Amino acid sequence: MTDAQETAAGLRTTTGGGPPDDEVSSDGLPIPLLEPREGIPPVVADAAALAEVVAAFAAGTGPVAVDAERASGYRYGQRAYLVQLRREGAGSALIDPVGCPDLSSLGEALSGTEWILHAATQDLPCLREIGMAPTSLFDTELAGRLAGFPRVGLGAMVEGVLGYVLEKGHSAVDWSTRPLPEPWLRYAALDVELLVDLRDALEKELDRQGKLEWAHQEFDAIAAAPPAPPRKDPWRRTSGMHKVRRRRQMAVVRELWEARDRIAQRRDVSPGKVLGDAAIVEAALSMPLNVQALSALPGYGQRMGRRQLDQWMAAVDRAKALPEAELPQPGATPAGPPPPRSWVDKDPAAAARLAAARTAVSALAEGLNLPQENLITPDTVRRLCWEPPERLEADAVAEALAGYGARPWQIEQVTDALVMALATEPVAEPVAEPAGEPAPTED
Repeated sequence: MTDAQETAAGLRTTTGGGPPDDEVSSDGLPIPLLEPREGIPPVVADAAALAEVVAAFAAGTGPVAVDAERASGYRYGQRAYLVQLRREGAGSALIDPVGCPDLSSLGEALSGTEWILHAATQDLPCLREIGMAPTSLFDTELAGRLAGFPRVGLGAMVEGVLGYVLEKGHSAVDWSTRPLPEPWLRYAALDVELLVDLRDALEKELDRQGKLEWAHQEFDAIAAAPPAPPRKDPWRRTSGMHKVRRRRQMAVVRELWEARDRIAQRRDVSPGKVLGDAAIVEAALSMPLNVQALSALPGYGQRMGRRQLDQWMAAVDRAKALPEAELPQPGATPAGPPPPRSWVDKDPAAAARLAAARTAVSALAEGLNLPQENLITPDTVRRLCWEPPERLEADAVAEALAGYGARPWQIEQVTDALVMALATEPVAEPVAEPAGEPAPTED
């Protein structure tokens, strides 16, 4: 049993957390968690029921476990279709954001309360859309990473730390379905059933490893981070885009992508269900002359009606008719340094610095038993190595790291190693001897 599991076992016996004691296996095998403690709560879908939940959770004590279910792959966008919460004194709640699209009253009631989420950055955008944003949080997935757990999915963490098995069969279902089937609701309620217990066990494990302050800095950074800005030229992320070389072909991708996006948004379906990325790229590479030629391409088969084919052909024709000046450029200008694979040719000194920095970060991360990307982001390392500070001293490097968003604990851990890496010089290639007569040999 790991230290974290021992901590969790103590919590279950002293605080009553987790399933009842008579469900605990005597042979040490994980216990299936089949039902929420108080049963499946009713789905809250109107203002009156929401007001009761707000009052109950405002009167609760301790942190609140929060989760959200989306309909990725089925619906347009990343909106929440179910919100799950659990708090001591309030029990669990399942809220339907379709019936209750504004949860700002609940967000206000929980202001100042620590929210427990698993992989917080995935759920926070859709929660903010409905009026819920934490002022402080505890991310159990990130805590697991910092503590050195090899598997940090919620099911793996609950099993590895608490010794219980969560049923994960409904993670990828269409959560926009109404009414939601009872097995899905049971699954959703169980997702927050043990988050408080998991948080408490991980906090003690992080404290034991001397990493609790690191975790707090990471959680504070997530809570304070502003919403991500809209992505520039999102059509450039079309799968298979690397095959498209010519600007006119790129214009076809752009026109088809934007037409698809408008249709998907209007119909509230996933863009991939309207037209696949592969079909967009096929049309761009083939540049069909008419609807008949378009219909012969993969992705535009017999099941596609004439009206649909006409709208895709119209997008292709718009791209063909664009003046040269309005065609997209071959590639978006990347922010920051170029791809590392080109550094040896562009700047051998920078390539040497990057190789040394990566080696140093890898060794540090291994010694601290955490992933390299959590010790310091690869992007930060690249930017620092491409444009190092003029003074290769600890204070200058620390200042540069802070400017890239590194947290104080990260700066403290990596600065000295990166100072040394930045001083690395490229290895000079040996000069080839000029060809000449072979040296004489002795008989």
